Amino acid sequence: MRAWILLGLITFVFAKHEHYIGWKTFHVRPSNDVQLKTFGSLIQQLDLDVLGHATTQREGLVLVQPDQLEAFTSLMDGQGIAYRIHADDIKSKLDYDDMLIEEAHNATKARNGARLPYDNYQTWEAIEAYLDDVARRFPNRATLVNAGQSFEGRNLKYLKISSTNFEDKSKPVIVIDGGIHAREWISPPTVTWAIRKLVEDVTEPDLLDRFDWILFPVVNPDGYRFTFTNNRFWRKTRSTDQSALGSICPGVDGNRNYDFFWNTVGTSSNACADTFAGRRAFSEVEVRAVRDILHEHLPRIALYLSMHSFGSMILYPWGHDGFLSNNALGLPPVGIAMADAINSKALSPFPRYVVGNSVLVMGYAASGASEDYAHSIGVPFSYTYELPGLNSGMQGFVLEPRYIQQVWEETWLGIVAGARRAGDIFRK
Repeated sequence: MRAWILLGLITFVFAKHEHYIGWKTFHVRPSNDVQLKTFGSLIQQLDLDVLGHATTQREGLVLVQPDQLEAFTSLMDGQGIAYRIHADDIKSKLDYDDMLIEEAHNATKARNGARLPYDNYQTWEAIEAYLDDVARRFPNRATLVNAGQSFEGRNLKYLKISSTNFEDKSKPVIVIDGGIHAREWISPPTVTWAIRKLVEDVTEPDLLDRFDWILFPVVNPDGYRFTFTNNRFWRKTRSTDQSALGSICPGVDGNRNYDFFWNTVGTSSNACADTFAGRRAFSEVEVRAVRDILHEHLPRIALYLSMHSFGSMILYPWGHDGFLSNNALGLPPVGIAMADAINSKALSPFPRYVVGNSVLVMGYAASGASEDYAHSIGVPFSYTYELPGLNSGMQGFVLEPRYIQQVWEETWLGIVAGARRAGDIFRK
């Protein structure tokens, strides 16, 4: 039986991070489109865990399980794809991350008390309390919605933000979600930062005058919390009802669970794989919550953004086959406007954003993603953000806290530019 099952079993036996003893991470650098496509096929063949996406211009970062190390190096050598070791001792890297984050949390607590930190990663409990607090303090702008409970019973909360209580049907709607992939810690705070800018700071009042907003910071609260307490690299939900192995290999990849060419490419039917698509489309209550938001407001939705990490990319449909949609002329300009705004603020260590079709940029296809589903039902401008990470030089696996606020601030500039550009086109 493959190491995925072993990982599920020993997660509950060893101390934090010890189940990654023997695993290694590698930087990878395809030199051309052929190598990029070949590497994409190796991801599935070897069950590689992609932590940072590679392009022909930049390195990616992959996690390789012990029983695939020899095959990985042999196949990479055979294909001539450049790679180099990132971490021989993954546990020590994760311990280093924990130390940095704990230090930053202590400093934040001393400085800000109970306020939501914007110079460190945010726990699920802190984010939930923040949503409650914002809705209480700003009832004329923010409405708290509880879409139900996750598989483990956590609230699926999001905010509807509007200067007209969503009653002006002429205003386009912008939907942003984060945290569907549990381990992508930089994702939810980009959404809470957008909440702060729209509701508390109101630094761009035209965005409230022109648009209504739906901001859903943590779509997958069960998995997100699990990454803080148990398994740092956990990606999926935590459901146990999707296979006979559910008790030892729980969860579904939420971004492979949407009903658009579901489970046809870039997914797995193995419940223990990170890209397990589930027993059926929309099997996950967390994914259904996003689906219902999209359908409820579909005639007015101009822009949908799903926040992921990492890779400094803005990706658009179609992601299942690499073909362009009927809005092929409209998607690039809005994406480029967002990237240009971000790049104007980016620090020198950060890679410049790449904009393009998901398959063409990353070299592999994946079906059942939210970006494709939203576009397929009629959202004209639908994108996945792959937020930045300094994978070439970082000591651990997470973006160090000193860089976090930079990411939130520059991402907000991209959101602003995208909203304005999409809004200009949407009502023409």
